[in-house]
Amino acid sequence: MKIVLVGYGEMLQALILGVLKTKHQIVGVLRHEKILYGPIKSKIYDYLKPSSDYTFLKNSKLYDIEATSVNSEQFRQELVKLKADLVLVGSWSEKFSVQTINIPKFGCINVHPSLLPKFRGPNPYMQAILHDEIQSGVTFHVMDVNYDTGAIVHQSPTLVFANDTGMSLKLRCCDLAMNEVEIFLNNFKEKMANPISQNEGEATYYPQLPLVDTILNFEKETSLEIDRRIRALTPWTKTYIPYKNKFFEFETYKLYNKIYTKDASQIVRVVGDSVFIVCADKKVIEFSGLKLKNPLGKILSNLYVNKYIKVNSKAI
Repeated sequence: MKIVLVGYGEMLQALILGVLKTKHQIVGVLRHEKILYGPIKSKIYDYLKPSSDYTFLKNSKLYDIEATSVNSEQFRQELVKLKADLVLVGSWSEKFSVQTINIPKFGCINVHPSLLPKFRGPNPYMQAILHDEIQSGVTFHVMDVNYDTGAIVHQSPTLVFANDTGMSLKLRCCDLAMNEVEIFLNNFKEKMANPISQNEGEATYYPQLPLVDTILNFEKETSLEIDRRIRALTPWTKTYIPYKNKFFEFETYKLYNKIYTKDASQIVRVVGDSVFIVCADKKVIEFSGLKLKNPLGKILSNLYVNKYIKVNSKAI
């Protein structure tokens, strides 16, 4: 088969590596930078600050498709010209139109990093950790005009570990996808002959987290929930400790099992650039390397932590 890949980042690169292990031919790749920056800016970035995707494609000697959208006439003409039998998608922000989906002989297959129908949406790695899942995985599904709703043609699980961050889970899912795309393509006719419709009653969808969810809530969340939030959002965004209309970043944190009689969100100790805060389960987390979230950052942080953050006050 002649295959076109669409995507970005680790998932795109994993799928390319997996396809290259098969007898099938990659005839072109559309990377997300093309639609993000447009033709002129993307060329400038490719020259001055080439991305890992650009470098990966060049090193792999793959055709770098020029198009501003998967639904553009330019991309559709490329699919026709390349005689694409299949489009494989690994991370993408656009919905595919019917006109685009219908061009390849076997349509378009999305590789989604969750066990669909659970955790549809843009960042299932984050959601799996936030929801304390013990298992995630990758799902190959036929694409339709909605996000992550098409019939499943291949699925494989992986564990979610207690110390996983969003990134460590992502990398494991990408490694899994690299292996599973080879299995999928080597059994393509059998897989495509038996698609399984998703159970809408079991479906969950989560959009990108709003900014307010990056602020730690010690009054409502237990120490384990705080821990999951921090790990889930790593490395995409920082989480912040609120204190009297100011917000603090932190470098490291440590959970303690000792039960305190203090109220949730109460600060029980301040040592250097570290604070100890009670969570909703009465257990304490120590946050170290505090830095004010403002342009002056570290310059004012030590002064502020030692002078103004008081024991028995609350992180709210």
